[in-house]
Amino acid sequence: MTAKAFWFVLGCVLSFPFAAAGQGVDPSAIDSILGRSGQKTADVYKLAFSRTDLHVTVRGLAIKPGLALGSWAAFSGTDSHAMALGDLVLLEAELNPVMDKLRGEGFEITAVHNHLMDEAPQVLYMHYMGHGPASHLATSLKAAVSVSKTPLEKPAPPAEEPGPPAWVTTVQDSVGRNGAFKGGVLSYGVPRSDEITANGTTIAPAAGVAEAINFQAADSGLVATTGDFVLTAAEVNPVLSAFRAHQIAMTALHSHMLTEQPRLFFLHFWAVGDSQSVGAGIKAALGRVSVK
Repeated sequence: MTAKAFWFVLGCVLSFPFAAAGQGVDPSAIDSILGRSGQKTADVYKLAFSRTDLHVTVRGLAIKPGLALGSWAAFSGTDSHAMALGDLVLLEAELNPVMDKLRGEGFEITAVHNHLMDEAPQVLYMHYMGHGPASHLATSLKAAVSVSKTPLEKPAPPAEEPGPPAWVTTVQDSVGRNGAFKGGVLSYGVPRSDEITANGTTIAPAAGVAEAINFQAADSGLVATTGDFVLTAAEVNPVLSAFRAHQIAMTALHSHMLTEQPRLFFLHFWAVGDSQSVGAGIKAALGRVSVK
């Protein structure tokens, strides 16, 4: 073998792992196991399991599934070495049976807590992380979720969305950013400007470390907002102050992961008010966070 041929072959061998890693997980294989399709964002493949079976109210306001009842799973890595993390919306009686299933397959439970206050029935949120072949993770996740009453049949094709109502434009103007309107909910996922890692692996914004902000219509022409701000320690109290200055309530402050760097805190919030003032409060809070 000539020197030129040797270096060509060596270069191909050394570059192979990186090329394979760049391919990411195979969405079709995950879809076939979980019975639904997700959305690919960069190297993250994310699927939703909305609790459309639940009828949850907060102080009399019926919560749309997209506002605060969305279980999800985010897959990254490769088919043979994948990471799955996410958040499951569960009733109290479902929590430990689902947890047992996940732990039995080697998943880590990273947090269990509330996101809302004064909701009926009470819902809990269980955060998890797993590592292994993507097909095994998807199979294990389906078995665990099946213990709950989370709908697992393939979702019906979404009805054609009508044009967004006027409050959507007002909120977007007040926030200073455009969101995505679907199922009656205006959603934002605002990525942080810094890199988040866990056990040496970068966690992409789509895998649960972006500022998650949702809005829906409320009674009397008002809007409701909830979600979570992903914050470093230094950002927590400035964001709290911005929220309170705009009559936005904090409903929870806690962690979602175990080994992330930098250390993160998830601040959950709730408000009902006119679309302009609520949007302005969210904009003020975003101004205290290092986001893109």
